[in-house]
Amino acid sequence: MTDYLIKGMAYDNQFRVYAIDATEAVAEAQRRHDTWSASSAALGRTMVGSLLVATTGLKGDQKMTVIVNGNGLGGRILADANAQGDVKGYIQNPHVSLPLNANGKLDVRAVVGTEGTLSVIKDLGLKEPFSGQVPIVSGELGEDFTYYMANSEQIPSAVGLSVLVDTDDSIKVAGGFMIQVLPFASDEAIASIEKNIAEMPLVSRLMENGATPEDILHRILGEENVHFIEKMPVQFKCDCSHDRFKQGMAAIGTEELTAIIEEDHGAEVVCQFCGTKYNYTEDELTELLNANK
Repeated sequence: MTDYLIKGMAYDNQFRVYAIDATEAVAEAQRRHDTWSASSAALGRTMVGSLLVATTGLKGDQKMTVIVNGNGLGGRILADANAQGDVKGYIQNPHVSLPLNANGKLDVRAVVGTEGTLSVIKDLGLKEPFSGQVPIVSGELGEDFTYYMANSEQIPSAVGLSVLVDTDDSIKVAGGFMIQVLPFASDEAIASIEKNIAEMPLVSRLMENGATPEDILHRILGEENVHFIEKMPVQFKCDCSHDRFKQGMAAIGTEELTAIIEEDHGAEVVCQFCGTKYNYTEDELTELLNANK
């Protein structure tokens, strides 16, 4: 497999640990949306964070949506992910390219903003979806997902997200990690992990030099302190279809559907996640209209 997530336990089961290589998934989103460097980094981090939360907190057919609604240049960022490792996403303004920030990194904070909200909506197969929302605390997204995990999920965590963009705006690498602290974790182990995270290079730089998700966790935790329990593929995947959008059009209302038929004699719908176009003839729309009467 190319992109994958690794799951493990560390320090005699005091921590749940995860790391991910999502390079191809983020690269596919970049190609489909023609995102520029800073937008690519913000969208990519959102997708990686969404995958980490979804694949570690959902089961079966459960799925979730992450909405980053900040006051930055990128506008609204949205990602869908599920327990199987599928992810898709888009950014309202894909064409943001900025000078590197003071730390020599892509200026994700300027794209996301420093005011607004990060919302997670989980479809758990119940009557009502679970919804959690926290304020944006950083705009770098790693810290924002960390804050979400602690405040909405009540799971103290450390989340690292990283995307490296090439000079032609293509994605070099994209990945991240999440360390979840269990209730009986020792202060000594927590301090050791915090120190290692603070001192380690960017995840994307490690990956550029060939580091795997396993290597990243070994770097943070010490090879002797972690054992892996599952490896699963992750991938960009959009579940849009002609029938799904047709059902959506049936819900827009008789008046609006009639106007589309009379004025346009057909319709074209474009999926915001993958860019696929679906065309509907006048006969199809009329059939929908008659079914709704």
